[in-house]
Amino acid sequence: MIPIHFTDKERDGAQALLVVRHPVEDYAAWREVYDSIEPLRQEFGCTGQSVFQDPGNPNDVTVLHYWSTLEQAQGFAGSEGLKEAMGRAGVAGPPRIEIVTEA
Repeated sequence: MIPIHFTDKERDGAQALLVVRHPVEDYAAWREVYDSIEPLRQEFGCTGQSVFQDPGNPNDVTVLHYWSTLEQAQGFAGSEGLKEAMGRAGVAGPPRIEIVTEA
């Protein structure tokens, strides 16, 4: 695994990182739903996000979300709004969700 280093501006004071990886049926359709739930991310206190695609399979998506607290990340990860959005977005398999905190 290649270490990832972020500047303070990219992290915006984040102390927790929520990493979500999952296959999607169609990236463009998924992205439309992802963008539409920005208010939900803001409601839980997300301070920033980054979206990545596997270069060999653009429907294999990894998303990083930055949070000020572990509790905010956990709240968003377990929210009904996120589960519902994943269903609408065409997530094609169980997501891999991990939360890590600043060391």
